[in-house]
Amino acid sequence: MSVNNQGRVTIPAHVRRAAGIEPGDSVLIHVEDGRVVIETRAQLAARVRREVAAAWEGTGSVVDELAAERRAEARAEAGGITAADERPDADDATGGADDDPDPER
Repeated sequence: MSVNNQGRVTIPAHVRRAAGIEPGDSVLIHVEDGRVVIETRAQLAARVRREVAAAWEGTGSVVDELAAERRAEARAEAGGITAADERPDADDATGGADDDPDPER
């Protein structure tokens, strides 16, 4: 395989098949440790999911934790409170249960 005078390379059919690259696929190209890496968007997404799952040190679902963080941020923005206000104090035995969000009750 060679690079033409316009910098183009034709990926041989057997390599495309082995890599799961179909005609018309959009591919991403980057350099990793001096190697040129070509992958489809689906392959990139799958790789990122695997890497995040392997690095995950939390408990439960990454999606559930992210959704909870987003909800807390939205409540904080809507009510003008900070994320620290969302967490109960460790020495508060009620865990913040005495904060009634509906003062009319």
